[in-house]
Amino acid sequence: MTRTTEPQQPSKEAELIGHGRGAALHAEGVGIHFDAFQAVRGIDLDIAAGEFLCLLGPSGCGKSTLLSAMAGFVPVSEGALTVDGAPITGPGPELGMVFQSSEALFDWATVRQNVAFGPRMRGRSRTEQARLADEFLALVGLRHCADRFPGQLSGGMRQRVQIARVLANEPQVVLMDEPFGALDAQTRQVLQQETDRIWRSSGCTVVFVTHDIDEAILLADRVAVMTAGPAAAIKSVYEVDLPRPRDETDPAAIELRRKLRDDIGEEVRKALRDQGLDPEEATR
Repeated sequence: MTRTTEPQQPSKEAELIGHGRGAALHAEGVGIHFDAFQAVRGIDLDIAAGEFLCLLGPSGCGKSTLLSAMAGFVPVSEGALTVDGAPITGPGPELGMVFQSSEALFDWATVRQNVAFGPRMRGRSRTEQARLADEFLALVGLRHCADRFPGQLSGGMRQRVQIARVLANEPQVVLMDEPFGALDAQTRQVLQQETDRIWRSSGCTVVFVTHDIDEAILLADRVAVMTAGPAAAIKSVYEVDLPRPRDETDPAAIELRRKLRDDIGEEVRKALRDQGLDPEEATR
C-alpha cells in the first residue's frame, strides 16, 4: 500500500518564516540490534518530503528505537537510512527531535533563550537568534511567554516550547517521540490540533511515534503499523484519505480505526502467546 497523493505543500506562513520543503526519508532493509537482542528487522519505508507519517504499534515494538535511528542517535546494524539520498550517520541540523518529556528544556534559561539555543550554537548573530526565537514562539502561540522560565509554564506549554526550539534549527525532518503521552486528555487534544497547524505552516516532514490510534488518524497522511517485538517489522501501511481537520465520526475514520485496532490486537495476542500466556484468559 504505497502513497500516491502529493506531499504536503508549505503554507504562505512557512515562506514568510523561511521554511522550505521537508526532506524525504528512506529506510531499506533496516535492522537494529544491541548485542544479541534484535529490536527491529527488515524495515522498508519511503517517506515523502513534507509528509506526516505516524508509527503505531504495541508497547515495546521498537518504534522509539527506529525513530532514534532516523535522528542519528542509534546506528543501524543492517540496511540503510537516508535523508534526501544522504546516509544518516549521526545527528544533523536537517533532523530535529521532539522528546516525550519536556525535561530536555533548560530550566535555568528563559523560553526565548531555550529556543535561541540552536541558532546560537550554529553561530547565528544575536539579532538573528532573537528573530528566529520570536518567529517560532509566535508560530506555536507562545511569544507572550518569551521571558518566562520553563518551570513557570504548564506541561502543554513546555511541549510547545520544545517544538519551537526544534523548529528554530530549521530542520527538514521533525521526529516526534510520543510528545503528548504524559499530558492530560484535554491538553493532548489541543496540542494535536496545534501540531497539525504547525506542520502545515512549516512544510517539514514529520515522523510521529504514538500508541494512540485516534491520534494517528487525526494527524497522519499515512500510518505504518509495526509488529510486536523483538525483531519488529512493518506489518501494514494505511493511507489516511480524510479531509483536514479530521472528523472522528466520519465512516472512513471509523473503518480505518477498526483496521488499525485489528492489526494491533493481532500483534498483542501474538506477543502474549509468545510469552506463554493465553490471550483470551488475559482479556477476561
